[in-house]
Amino acid sequence: MSIGFLLTIALISIIFLLTLIIKLKINPFISLMLASLFVALTTGIPVNKIWGIMTSGMGGLLGHVALIIGLGAMLGKLIEKSGGTESLALYFTNKLGKKRTIAALTIATFILGIPVFFEVGFIIVIPIIYGFAKINNLSPVKFGLPVSGAMLTVHVVLSPHPGPVAAIQNFKADMGLQSIIALGIAILVAVVAVYSSKYLNKKDYSVSQEVIDEMNSISHVTDIKAIPNPGLITALIVTPIALIMIGTFSSYALGPESTLGNYLGLIGAPGIALLIAIALTCFFIGRQQKWSISHCSELMEGSLPNLAVMIFVIGGGGIFGKVLLESGVGRSLADALYMINLPLIPAAFIISLALRASQGSATVAIVTTSSLLSEMTIGLSPVQIALITTATCFGGLGLSHVNDAGFWVVTKYLGLSVSDGLKTWTVLTTVLGLVGFLLTWMMWAVV
Repeated sequence: MSIGFLLTIALISIIFLLTLIIKLKINPFISLMLASLFVALTTGIPVNKIWGIMTSGMGGLLGHVALIIGLGAMLGKLIEKSGGTESLALYFTNKLGKKRTIAALTIATFILGIPVFFEVGFIIVIPIIYGFAKINNLSPVKFGLPVSGAMLTVHVVLSPHPGPVAAIQNFKADMGLQSIIALGIAILVAVVAVYSSKYLNKKDYSVSQEVIDEMNSISHVTDIKAIPNPGLITALIVTPIALIMIGTFSSYALGPESTLGNYLGLIGAPGIALLIAIALTCFFIGRQQKWSISHCSELMEGSLPNLAVMIFVIGGGGIFGKVLLESGVGRSLADALYMINLPLIPAAFIISLALRASQGSATVAIVTTSSLLSEMTIGLSPVQIALITTATCFGGLGLSHVNDAGFWVVTKYLGLSVSDGLKTWTVLTTVLGLVGFLLTWMMWAVV
């Protein structure tokens, strides 16, 4: 099929999907299934393979995400029911004041995002976002937008995340040099995230009743002795992050043949790290609150029913992205931009951004673009190669929308409708991607 035909189908499928969700108010999961079927049938994917592709798209994504969402929700529920979110929110609000709280939380999550996958980190901090929003009588969107924007920036441009690691390998870039450049630019982009979010939040967006109920359920502890110490709560939240960091960096330091490294890698796997944090929370918080084991179990079970809709919608995004990938839409888009003969550094950004928009995954966009352009960096200086790698990564940051699992995670947890998610999250990620690229291009002009 021609490149033009495939790109037209992709555009029609997204318009069709948005019409189903926004105009006709059809359930997002059903809408994603219908849009996926439309793409599969019109792009010539063999009929006998369509269902297998759809199930692999959902299973491949949820195999990673569902486990993390479930365990993260359990940890959050235990901390929330103990009054821990209120304790932490009150402590930082009193220390920093309302005006500095958003910036402080963004800084903390920026650091958190360096070793931790975006979805994992966001789910870990969402109870804190709810707590801060309740204490300050603000929408969770006020806190959630800058936090998630900063965290996603780190996820797409810095090692050890898979996208930048693959790009570094494909371009044969110096990892240390790229990390220094990307970190410096990412810090500036995170500052932009705070101010851009402030501008986007000038409008008060409606928050779903589910999120309002979740915020209202945050325990208000009147007995000061029963409120968990904010230091303990911080330690319990940091525990899985620290374990993930240890697991990640031990694999680099000790190598794949090290028995110790393998055990540390297991402990640092996101699901295992969260499981350990849950056990520690039940022990320390449970003893303080005089909770029995059965009561801890009941609290954890109570966190799961509300996740069903979210998990299915995220899985639907995985289906849509997988079908778009298998249809050849992403590759056709990359080839079309490649043939235009753009200058190298804007080509790296634009191709990556287009791939991100067409199939949803930032990692796939970065890996595909770096593979496509890998031979074009021969003869360039190490700094230039590092800058091209970084530009490719920033392309994977922008245009997060309905075919991206991250879009659904952010919008569902912040209680945003699809249309409001497009007005806020999609705009924010695109602004941050463009700012990161422009800063990278400015450095390219200097070197």
